[in-house]
Amino acid sequence: MGEVFFFHLTRAPLEVTLRTLLEKSLGAGWRVAVRGRTEEALDRLDAALWLGPEDGFLPHGRAGGAHDAAQPVLLTTAREAANRPDCVVSVEGAEIGAEEAARLSRAMILFDGHDPGAVQAAREQWKALTGAGAKAKYWSEESGRWEMKAES
Repeated sequence: MGEVFFFHLTRAPLEVTLRTLLEKSLGAGWRVAVRGRTEEALDRLDAALWLGPEDGFLPHGRAGGAHDAAQPVLLTTAREAANRPDCVVSVEGAEIGAEEAARLSRAMILFDGHDPGAVQAAREQWKALTGAGAKAKYWSEESGRWEMKAES
C-alpha cells in the first residue's frame, strides 16, 4: 500500500509547494495526476506551472486533450486519470480513497491551513484513510521548513 502524505500549507502558497512536489515526483520517475474539484482552481495551477522559473520547465497538461495519456503531469477533476499516475496530488479537498491510495506509489493531500473547512476535510481524510489501513504522514511548514509531525 502506498503512503499518503498530508501537507498543511501555512507559509508557502499552493503553487510553490505543488511545483516542488511535482519536481520531486518526476525526479522519482512517477507520472502524476493533480486532482482538483473545480476547473477554476486547475486553471490557476496550470497558469502558475507555465510561469515557473525559466530554467525549470515542468511538463504538464490539462485533462481533455489529445495527448492526456502521454502527460507526465495531468491536471484533472476526474477520479481516473488517462496518464496512469503513480502519484495523485489532491488539491481543494479532492477525495482520494483508500483503495486508490493502495494502488499508488504515493498520494499527497495539500490543504490550506488558514481555511478551517480545508483543515477539517483533511482531518476527515486522515481518519478515513488510516482507518482503512493506509500509512499516512502529516507534514507541517509552521516552523518555516517542512517537518513531519505525525505518522500512522
